[in-house]
Parts: sequence; C-alpha cells; structure tokens
Amino acid sequence: MVKKIFAGIDEVGRGCLAGPVISCALILKENVNKKYIKDSKTISFKNRVKIARYIKKNSWYAIGYASVKEIDKYNIFNATLLSMERAIKKLKKKPDLFLVDGTHAPKKLKNSKTIIKGDQKIKCISAASIVAKVYRDHYMIKLGTKFPQYKWNKNFGYGTWQHLGALKKFGVTNYHRKSYRPVHNILFK
Repeated sequence: MVKKIFAGIDEVGRGCLAGPVISCALILKENVNKKYIKDSKTISFKNRVKIARYIKKNSWYAIGYASVKEIDKYNIFNATLLSMERAIKKLKKKPDLFLVDGTHAPKKLKNSKTIIKGDQKIKCISAASIVAKVYRDHYMIKLGTKFPQYKWNKNFGYGTWQHLGALKKFGVTNYHRKSYRPVHNILFK
C-alpha cells in the first residue's frame, strides 16, 4: 500500500501592524524526528531557529507571502489566502492532501482539509508554522535595522506598547499596515 503524502500549511503575521503575512507549505520527510516539532508559539525564539533549520533539512517546503500593500488592498483574510497560494505553487513535491491550519483554504486548492488549531495537532502543520515564523521573524529583524525605533527585532511588528509608542512619536512607515486600526488612527487623527 502506498503511503499518502501530506503537506501542512500555516501562516504567520496576521495580527501584526507591520510587515508581510508569510505562509509555508511543507512536507516532512519520512525519517524526520518529530519529537521537537510542536506549535511554534510554544517554542522560544532561539529554539525555533534551531528546530526550523532541522525541519528545512528534512522536508520539502516553500514560502509564500503577501506584501503590506496587498494586505491593505485586499484585507488580511484574502492576503493570507494569497500567501498560501504562492507557497503551494512553489512547493516542488506535490502531496495527496494539503492540511491547512484554521478554517479556510485557498478556493483554488481542491485537495485540502482545514483543521482548527492544526498547528497544535498535526506535525506537518506545526513544522510549517515554525519555518514560516522563523522566516518572518528574521525578515522583521533585518527590516528593524532600518527602523530601530519600532523595536521590530523584539516585537516582530506586533502591536506592543513600545511599537505603539514609536508609531505615535515617529509616525508610520511604508512597512506599516495602513488599514489596521492603530496605524489608520495615527494617520487620520
């Protein structure tokens, strides 16, 4: 009997005030040790980086993103689905079934199943979550070197008090999501 191939899909950055939304589509290789693969939110930054490195060596994966402009133009829901579509399109190996974290999968994706809290239940989704989160965190750290006042190296674009304070003091960058209420309110005071 042929074993079915599953790909996990997850996104990160939906709730951020700055930066893109990132998705990862990922198929774990059979020999991978799943012991450390769990929900990315429960792993420290340092350990996530190590685990992501291991996962990438032992999987087929692809990253997709939707830009800040796309988030503001299409809304975060549609931009997230767009980032998933882009990751799926780039995935070299094709699975029998895509397992998508959450309640919605891209409409064009016929062979999929959505799983609420999938990043806590399904290892290939957890692995996709880890890889996507590390990718996005590193992107925001690099971007933060241009804009150190927003502390993106620590908050990764989320609306922490430091980030909100910097927004009020220094204003909005091109990397901020202008359709998000805290940013929108600062722009149109």
